[in-house]
Amino acid sequence: MYTYLFGPVPSRRLGMSLGIDVIPKKICSLDCVYCEVGKTTKLTTTRKEYMSLSKIESELLDYFENNNPDPDYFTFSGYGEPTLNTGIGSIIELLKAKKPHIPIAVLTNGTLLYDKELRKSLLKADIVLPSLDAVLPDSFQKINRPAKDITIENYIDGLVQFRNEYSGKIYLEVFILPDYNDSDEDIIALKEAIERIRPDKVQINTLDRPGTIENIRPATREELNRIVKILDNKNVEITAAAPQRKNIISYRKDAEATIIETISRRPCTLDDLSHILGLHVNEINKYLDVIEAEDKIEVIRQDRGVFYQLKNK
Repeated sequence: MYTYLFGPVPSRRLGMSLGIDVIPKKICSLDCVYCEVGKTTKLTTTRKEYMSLSKIESELLDYFENNNPDPDYFTFSGYGEPTLNTGIGSIIELLKAKKPHIPIAVLTNGTLLYDKELRKSLLKADIVLPSLDAVLPDSFQKINRPAKDITIENYIDGLVQFRNEYSGKIYLEVFILPDYNDSDEDIIALKEAIERIRPDKVQINTLDRPGTIENIRPATREELNRIVKILDNKNVEITAAAPQRKNIISYRKDAEATIIETISRRPCTLDDLSHILGLHVNEINKYLDVIEAEDKIEVIRQDRGVFYQLKNK
């Protein structure tokens, strides 16, 4: 088991993806109400080497030297916001030197792209997947709960500047929560921002499983279709449903079976499952999305967190 690498993970958007986690749990510049990894414990915009660059690079070299299968993508993701790590550019350089034929994806909330040095460090990535959930300041605060020095103006300006400097693909994710960011006014403001940012794709997503707070629900397909209609952009798509992950070659039936077997004995949190099974929480999340969509498990929210248990049928 590696400390900084996980997977390959069956990703809806990227196929068989080897995850690279460069930020400890749970350091981020946002504290989004829908985050499936959990509540942000350190809310910050300070960039530094949060995890050892040399140790991450050593794990990657070990992975390459042990004849592991090539993934479809190397993907920066994990517990927190990967662009907070100042070493991300060096790791991208290493990947390009060792495995130039494998594309690199960076999953980021995009809030730090106002930083010129960060933008420069991402230029050799093949796909950058930032998010932008809300443009109206009140909605932005409500759904994303940003660090105090982040403004929506700097956030969007950073995305626009990155588009002007970056020749790779930008897939902008918009996460929709009813009553948080789905009013006509919200979507019209979002449409105007998208026209400025000019992403290659806009991917509309919604809640698969519980976020960090109670009483939030996923948008229905009808609600998402309404938003797509207002955006009126040929590059907008609704992200594929979780069960389709089973068609991805990296989807492991043994991992799904082990998760089901574990929670059939007793309810477990995401962290419980990670410790018991030795899998990264992002990897477990991918399987839980499918298992819950198939109505095999149910969720219980308690003081210690969100628990998953097998459904009695």
